[in-house]
Amino acid sequence: MIELFLVFLVFGLLGVVLVFMNKLLGPKKPNPIKESPFECGSPYLQEGINPVPIMYYMVAFLFLLFDIEVVFFFPWALVFKEMGSTALVIMFAYIFVLVVGFVYAWKKGAFKWEL
Repeated sequence: MIELFLVFLVFGLLGVVLVFMNKLLGPKKPNPIKESPFECGSPYLQEGINPVPIMYYMVAFLFLLFDIEVVFFFPWALVFKEMGSTALVIMFAYIFVLVVGFVYAWKKGAFKWEL
């Protein structure tokens, strides 16, 4: 355990030394041409990046949320016969929580596609 601590300490000190050397030996005069933004070697075409509508992120998040939650059905199906009615009650509680989250997202308008 102490060896791992020493390795992290050495890498941390190396990082501090490199940052200090960059400040000490790095370039002193900024060059406006080198500091200008570019893309693939050509000047930029627009001032900023167009924002992506928040709807995209909401749908992606909801898809991931419910997609990942459905993955838990497979282990449950494998042990259903061994657990009996206990597994059924547990899965109904789990599905109830998923349905409540789905209804909440629906009521908040997360599935509307107007921009």
